[in-house]
Amino acid sequence: MSASLLGLFGISFLAATLLPAQSELSLSSLIYLDTEPVVLLVLAASLGNTLGSVVNWALGRGAVHFSNAAWFPVKADKLDKATAWYHRYGRWSLLLSWAPVVGDPLTLAAGVLKEPFWSFLALVAIAKTGRYLIVALITLGVLQF
Repeated sequence: MSASLLGLFGISFLAATLLPAQSELSLSSLIYLDTEPVVLLVLAASLGNTLGSVVNWALGRGAVHFSNAAWFPVKADKLDKATAWYHRYGRWSLLLSWAPVVGDPLTLAAGVLKEPFWSFLALVAIAKTGRYLIVALITLGVLQF
């Protein structure tokens, strides 16, 4: 695997966590530089970003063990209400996991609220891959705004 693909995977992974990183700019730059086939670049970015979201989900799942602690930022009754809301609307909101600002915390909340892993993974992978496909198509000039 090339340094371009590994680097893009790493940046995309970090961008999916609560750490700031610009994976879209990296993807566009590598497409422009023609370092690798576009399909491989989109796959590397999508895989890295999706796996970063899995880390958020896992952190959320682990945080739930502390929900009864006095220092936990969300009280049990509010967590119960959020869980009910999430089970009613939340699963599909994971299709917004690509979005700036709300996407990464949404993946963390999915873990806290016990979203099943496989539905989480499928919805987040669709969202993340869709975003990178659009970035690639814009960079290639196929899509214009």
